[in-house]
Amino acid sequence: MSATATSRGLTASLVRGAVTSPFKRAGRPGATLPADRLVVRDVRIAPGPLASYSRICGFSESGPLPLTYPHVLGFPLAMRLMTGRSFPLPVAGLVHTWIEITRHRAPHLTEAIELTVYADELSPHRRGTEVTMATEARSGGELVWESRSGYLSRHSTRGASPAAEAGLPALPALPVAELPAVAEWRLPGDLGRRYGAVSGDRNPIHLYPLTARLFGFPRAIAHGMWTVARCLAESAEPGRISYVRADFRAPVLLPATVTYAVDGAGTAFQLRSGGRVHLTGSTARDGAQPRS
Repeated sequence: MSATATSRGLTASLVRGAVTSPFKRAGRPGATLPADRLVVRDVRIAPGPLASYSRICGFSESGPLPLTYPHVLGFPLAMRLMTGRSFPLPVAGLVHTWIEITRHRAPHLTEAIELTVYADELSPHRRGTEVTMATEARSGGELVWESRSGYLSRHSTRGASPAAEAGLPALPALPVAELPAVAEWRLPGDLGRRYGAVSGDRNPIHLYPLTARLFGFPRAIAHGMWTVARCLAESAEPGRISYVRADFRAPVLLPATVTYAVDGAGTAFQLRSGGRVHLTGSTARDGAQPRS
């Protein structure tokens, strides 16, 4: 099966999500996650879509497989699961809050992989309810790549249980010592639509000001996964990065001018504009231990 074949049902999933979201109430007591594990075997990477992804994210089209690309391949499965009737959160308006990716071995561009996606955890959050989604890529039974992502369904926590009202701690404010600025990027207003066409992630919050305002954003916001990928592409020797942890701290309203910053070791990075940090992250390279 080609990588593009895994996305044939994506449009249907998006339509299903739009239809079912109004009937789902995030934060309802006793909500549980589906136990399903969705699996697609013999997935092959299509050169055309990979080249389009590499271009919009800033990777070399002739380089190794970007660390973030298997997430794109697994996204149709994640959408199928999250728009299913047994999934407790409305998918419309979900906000990506964090991601952690580990590459155990660099997949070859020509090898077939098996993708598995499942919902791993449902947690109270200070702004609503967060679900952790897991994606795994295997080749010949060997786990070669995996990720865990947090997605937030925003809703009032007033009247919820004490644990839900406490939620997760707020992320720290901008550090006193900012990382050194390395590059400045001007992001166009249609970036969300362009990346959505490449990745398949056409969440309304990324597309147009009108659709974003329906979910409380004044303008369309950039995809979190684009910001992570763009930062990795800008780093030195991105093909050697085998681990990344990124936290999405504030949305990037489009259009925007943002600053990419990195520490001297090249392992910690930020994306910011003015005095506001949008993204923080850390990386490890082949053979190195991830930072705690």
